[in-house]
Amino acid sequence: MTGFVISEDFLQSENAARRTALDEDYAALSRALARRGIDSEALTRKVMAFGVAIPTWGVGTGGTRFARFPGPGEPRHLFDKLEDCATIHRLSRATPTLSPHFPWDTTSDYAALREVATGYGLAFDAVNSNTFQDLPNQTHSYKFGSLSHVDRAVRAQAIAHNVDCITVGQKLGSKALTVWIGDGSNFAGQSNLTLAFDRYLEAMAEIYAVLPADWRVFLEHKLYEPAFYSTVISDWGSSLAAAQELGPKAQCLVDLGHHAPNVNIEQIVARLIRFGKLGGFHFNDSKYGDDDLDAGSVEPFRLFLVFNELIDAELRGAKGFAPAYMLDQSHNVTDPIESLLQSAIELQRAYAQALIVDRVGLAAAQAANDALGAHLELKRAFTTDVSPILAMARLRAGGAIAPIETYRASDYRKHKTSERPPVAGTSAGIV
Repeated sequence: MTGFVISEDFLQSENAARRTALDEDYAALSRALARRGIDSEALTRKVMAFGVAIPTWGVGTGGTRFARFPGPGEPRHLFDKLEDCATIHRLSRATPTLSPHFPWDTTSDYAALREVATGYGLAFDAVNSNTFQDLPNQTHSYKFGSLSHVDRAVRAQAIAHNVDCITVGQKLGSKALTVWIGDGSNFAGQSNLTLAFDRYLEAMAEIYAVLPADWRVFLEHKLYEPAFYSTVISDWGSSLAAAQELGPKAQCLVDLGHHAPNVNIEQIVARLIRFGKLGGFHFNDSKYGDDDLDAGSVEPFRLFLVFNELIDAELRGAKGFAPAYMLDQSHNVTDPIESLLQSAIELQRAYAQALIVDRVGLAAAQAANDALGAHLELKRAFTTDVSPILAMARLRAGGAIAPIETYRASDYRKHKTSERPPVAGTSAGIV
């Protein structure tokens, strides 16, 4: 980092102040888990191995359809974003990879970018393409669509951008491309619903054809927005059909906010696993729609139920099961670093809770049609406070026992505010 960093001495001092209490809490939880036949040490090692990618845009202040209120000390460019991502991983030890977005993260030297990231102990996850907004000097507009546009020239431009993203991803060491399009219509009759999907498939086939042999492409669906009458890839069924038609390297990406209200997302996850098409997740939370709230902040039980399906698939050795995990949030009223720290912790929490489900007891209750008994097996795991396991995992991995408290005590944001004077047109955050 070029400026202020949270020193190792400061981190150790913060941990030392909390170590005695953690040891006591960890020992107590270990005894309680042992009575249930659960090895706390094995669980801690599992948590230490769990990681989720940070989206580079997530460390900036987000926005709404009406306004964006820039935060103090937010990143001015990609290398500032790397500093913040490195700080999140240093404290949480749960975010070892970055997911960049192009053209927001375009730079002149990708070898240097990768070298800087490696120096921070970070690697690159899936690269994300952007054909849902127009850029300065862009030849063709995406106002009426991109990969499904009626004009072949517009589709060709969108295809070329995705191919460029693959090229950049190879330079960064990525192994996947995430494609989300805002294509759709706002009025009945505006678009031929069948032909729009056909055009999308034809365009995606061209992108699929240039994927490296060891790459995957994640197809991301979204119910609505910016199109409000119809969306070309609106649900998991459309995404699954497209992935099946494209081929084995095409899989479906599940964003927790991209569904109709009250949809059973964990069942969607189970279905995609069944067909070998679960590519990964964009984790966030929602109350009304695609709110992009902090993971686990509204419906932590749903997050746990998703991980319950993931652990079930892992234990069964489900075919093609290798999901990629990424946070995808818009931080409008919080410090983005704090929100990402907390979200990473909540994902680890749901993961650990899913790991301690009594699978034998659950299967027995299901086989006996014991509805409440099966439900209580899940609730017993969900209501177990695994915080000491998470904190011990962070400590052993070199992180902070209390990441947010340590971050606040360090005055990191204050230091970055003085180091990063505001600039117009920052690419930080989602507008």
